[in-house]
Amino acid sequence: MTPDPAARTLGRLDAITGLRWWAAFAVFLFHINNLVPLPLPIAEIAKFGYLGVAFFFVLSGFVLTWSWRPEVDKRTFYWRRFSRVYPLHVVTLLLAIPVFYSFAPDPEQTWVKPFDIALLVLCLFLLQGWSRDPVILFAGNPASWTLTAEAFFYALHPFITLVVRRLTLVGALAAAGGVVAFAFATRGWIALDPGGMVGALPWPVLRLNEFVLGMCLAWAFRKGWLPRIPLIVPVALIGAWLVTLAILPDRPETLAAYGAVAPYTNEIATALCALLIVSVASLDMRGRSRIMSSRPLVALGEWSFAFYLIHATFIYVARDLFGRQPGGWTGLLWVAGMLALSIVAAWALHVLVEAPVERRLRRWQNRRRDERTVAAAADERRQDDVSPAGF
Repeated sequence: MTPDPAARTLGRLDAITGLRWWAAFAVFLFHINNLVPLPLPIAEIAKFGYLGVAFFFVLSGFVLTWSWRPEVDKRTFYWRRFSRVYPLHVVTLLLAIPVFYSFAPDPEQTWVKPFDIALLVLCLFLLQGWSRDPVILFAGNPASWTLTAEAFFYALHPFITLVVRRLTLVGALAAAGGVVAFAFATRGWIALDPGGMVGALPWPVLRLNEFVLGMCLAWAFRKGWLPRIPLIVPVALIGAWLVTLAILPDRPETLAAYGAVAPYTNEIATALCALLIVSVASLDMRGRSRIMSSRPLVALGEWSFAFYLIHATFIYVARDLFGRQPGGWTGLLWVAGMLALSIVAAWALHVLVEAPVERRLRRWQNRRRDERTVAAAADERRQDDVSPAGF
């Protein structure tokens, strides 16, 4: 596979790394309600924090396609993805088991499930997300169901790339628009037939469009697209959409409008997250993302994967030890404390597990690849030595 000379290949986009933190923080706000209710204005927005997952899926497709290199074979790609995700997954799963499982669960601790080795084995191999049953879907470390989807996306990425890399700039943008249209059409089908086959599809399949959208947009960038979209535009649109979702169901005169748009919440959020990624990536490439590329924000972005996997475990440990806390503005002290604790834990996991284990696994794979290359060259020389003259 030869490189495409028309494709732009640049280095890391630090501002995109910084964006990861805000998505992880949104998911944190969604989960913290299980320990302490947030003040009403914040709570109305925070209940949509789960939409941060859509951002992660779009971003994953964008980053992997932005960093794609034709000389990296599938074996190397898969090993790098394994090295990046799996060690931290195993560690956070082990930390979560004593929090979310017991041989004799207390009925009042609704988050604690009976110990089930079969379910935990599913979680170990990232298979739990293929079930729509919440007991299975959120088994093990509840946040890790998204890793099932990511593993599925990783498996398909090299094959989808075979198609995407053949697209022109216009083709990549048209494909991105087609993916968005397909996502809305799929959601409309599910809304019309909620008990049908499409609505029952596993989440990795239903969420694949978000990953592919990120891939198409990244390829458009690599083909030279550099739109000038001020950051305030996607930020304002996301804020307006969340406020709209919070307000519409509370007013009788807008209840019908809410019923019409609510089924498409995730699809609209996905499109807005894609617009945010495009805006920030473009700013970064033009050297105009000073705040988003600041060292503290980039560091938080680098820790965001660990933060995402560990924060819910700490929230439920606190609930077990101290019970559900009263709300109001004083509850923000609990929020700040849990946020700080989760950040420190994420930093420790990144420094002690995620980064060093990934480096070691990648070095090991690089050595194996070099050894195979040397052995193949030696075999070729031996064959040349014994071949008849002229052949």
